[in-house]
Amino acid sequence: MVERAMAGEGSCARIIPLLLFVLILAGCAGGPGAGGYRGGNIAGNWVSIQRGDTLGQIAKQAGVPLLRLQRFNPGADARRLAIGQRILVPTHRERAPGGGPYRYQVRPGDTYSSIARLFGSSVKRLQAANPGLAANDLNIGQLITVPLGSATTGTSPTAASSRPTRSRSLPDPGALPSSAHAWHWPLKQYQIARDYGTDSYGTLQPMLLSTSADSQALAVADGTVRFADSMRQLGRVVIIHHRDNMQSVYALCQRLLVEDGDEVQQGTPVCDVGHRHATGRDDLLFDIRHGGKPVDPKQVLR
Repeated sequence: MVERAMAGEGSCARIIPLLLFVLILAGCAGGPGAGGYRGGNIAGNWVSIQRGDTLGQIAKQAGVPLLRLQRFNPGADARRLAIGQRILVPTHRERAPGGGPYRYQVRPGDTYSSIARLFGSSVKRLQAANPGLAANDLNIGQLITVPLGSATTGTSPTAASSRPTRSRSLPDPGALPSSAHAWHWPLKQYQIARDYGTDSYGTLQPMLLSTSADSQALAVADGTVRFADSMRQLGRVVIIHHRDNMQSVYALCQRLLVEDGDEVQQGTPVCDVGHRHATGRDDLLFDIRHGGKPVDPKQVLR
């Protein structure tokens, strides 16, 4: 019987919005070791895709979450990047929440009109979202609010330089596949420190599990490791792709026990659970995705 941890997680429990993982899943499919990277700081710039590049590598070099990179380039298909295609790399100051508005950093040559075209918005909406800021008063490096246009009428940053955009949201993967049931929980002993769901700010949060010291996170089902590395704010992270377009994510790990490309079976240890000094607990941030879209783990786990 699963016990619930005491309430009162506060801000420490809200480590990162759940939607951060959407992009992790999309960009890591290119596999490890592809594409030698251009040098220098690429955050905040447009970069041209080179042979072997993946969105995961670009995000890692820039030091920004992959989801943020994906959302600033919604028309870019992580599995079909074209050589020469231009990708807009966000800075650490920029944000791209799922429902908008975006927080955008003004770049050289930007105008309200050009920014509106990039994000499928309009000059009128930009002016309304930034009262007191005249169109001729934009400064390089300045942060502005960008309300997003509708998925049917808007364009994306990538669309201006590569191809027409599709919907800003991930396509609906449909009902959960029959294979996604009776998966094991990722920990043998645990408490639910935070349920999957929205917090008081309306942000969708992943499940947070608390366990005893020296515990190991276990693969919830058979699959292939598509990411095993460190990520900003999430510590060490493992992402496993399962059959029927399902994914599982294990974050806040202390030590990784698998590598990119490893085939794992249900119950295979994937990482040591990390100790969080802020809470005094050993926690695992756990997420399940279907086609990149979040799923309540309780629908899948037994």
